Amino acid sequence: DLFWLKQEHPSWVVCAFESKKGAMSEFTIRTRKFKSNPLLGRKQFVLDIIHPSMANVSKKDLAEKLKTMYKVHDVQCIQLFGFKTAFGGGRSSGFGLIYESLDKMKKFEPKYRLKRAGVDTGKAGAGRRGKKDTKNRMKKTRGKEKSKARASGGKK
Repeated sequence: DLFWLKQEHPSWVVCAFESKKGAMSEFTIRTRKFKSNPLLGRKQFVLDIIHPSMANVSKKDLAEKLKTMYKVHDVQCIQLFGFKTAFGGGRSSGFGLIYESLDKMKKFEPKYRLKRAGVDTGKAGAGRRGKKDTKNRMKKTRGKEKSKARASGGKK
C-alpha cells in the first residue's frame, strides 16, 4: 500500500509516504534530549515531528522510522507516548523509549502501556461478579454440594 522516501540531515530524518492513491504525506522526525539508560535497558528521548501536510502522524509510522534510524531489531521494543500537537498544527512532540529486549520492556514498562502495545495479555480467570455468585451459592449449600458449587466457578 505505502512506500516511502528518505532524506537524512545530521539530526533530522525527512520521510515522505506516498500511497497508491497518489496522496503525498510528508513528515520530519528529530530526537532531542537523547539519553541511554543502561539500568532500565533502554534509550529515551523527546521526539519532535514536523508534519505540515498532515493532521497527525500515526505512532506506527513513527515507530517504523525510528526502527530504521536506530537499527532496532523489533518494532515492539519501541514505546511512543505523550504526544501533543502544537497550536495551529504542523508540529508535534512526544516521548519515546527504545528497549533492548521485550523482556526488559515487560519488566519496566507500566501495565497500561504494555496493554496498549499489545504485549501484556492481562490476568485471566473469573470476574468479580462470578466470584461473588460462587461465594453466595456456597453459603446456601453444605457438604458435597458445596464442593460442586466451588468447582462450577462463575458458571450457573
